[in-house]
Amino acid sequence: HSSPGWRPCVGALAIQNPSDEGLQEQAWTAVLPLVGKLKTFYQFSQRLEAALHSLLRALTNETYSDPTQHLEREQALAKQFAEILHFTLCFDELKMTNPAIQNDFSYYRRTLSRMRMNNVPAEGESEVNNELANRISLFYADATPMLKTMSDGTTKFVSENKNLPIENTTDVLSTMASVCKVMLETPEYRSRFSREDTVSFCLRVMVGVIILYDYVHPVGAFARSSKIDMKGCIKVLRDQPPNSVEGLLNALRYTTKHLHDDSTAKTIKTMLQ
Repeated sequence: HSSPGWRPCVGALAIQNPSDEGLQEQAWTAVLPLVGKLKTFYQFSQRLEAALHSLLRALTNETYSDPTQHLEREQALAKQFAEILHFTLCFDELKMTNPAIQNDFSYYRRTLSRMRMNNVPAEGESEVNNELANRISLFYADATPMLKTMSDGTTKFVSENKNLPIENTTDVLSTMASVCKVMLETPEYRSRFSREDTVSFCLRVMVGVIILYDYVHPVGAFARSSKIDMKGCIKVLRDQPPNSVEGLLNALRYTTKHLHDDSTAKTIKTMLQ
């Protein structure tokens, strides 16, 4: 989960000074391994989406009568789902603080096409062909690319499984949000956390499932009929040290679908201002 290790944007410097050959050389050498990383994380997002589908299939099938029972019987799978959401939010927080990512990738693409035009063999061309480069570009153009992959993946799961009641999916998500909220707001449970990072784990998972619920539920997470206690969840976030949750509050402000709907209570909108 550590930062992808980005340096100040070498691509931007090279783009501003196109005739400085030394700088171009230096930038190209620096950018190549970074592009390899971008490709790896993009491919990983595809694998996460596939894993998400099989986890949702297992957690929403008709084996048990209610979602609580499902999550209790399938604790290892629920934990795995939570791990994926935790990684997703960690990754996107880092991505948001690394604007150099897109500049460097643009520089890579620009230089590569110039090399092709001049028939210069480019190392790294085999790394990323044009079609893959387009997909990677599109992926990183999103403010929160991993979360978008998860939201789209959950939406796709619901639309591909029309014979499965949508509540099977939304109830698992709302139950997980509720479990996280209760664990965080109840001193008795919270005192049992042996590691401090368990708190941030639960906070990220809670926000992750809220966002997924908001995408797949017809009226979203913020409506009065929502099964998620949004006021309670936002209060839990607000009760943390302020600098530790700003990224998560921003995720609710900017990556949800229904926050600005008329059906969202004014108090909720005010709490997220």
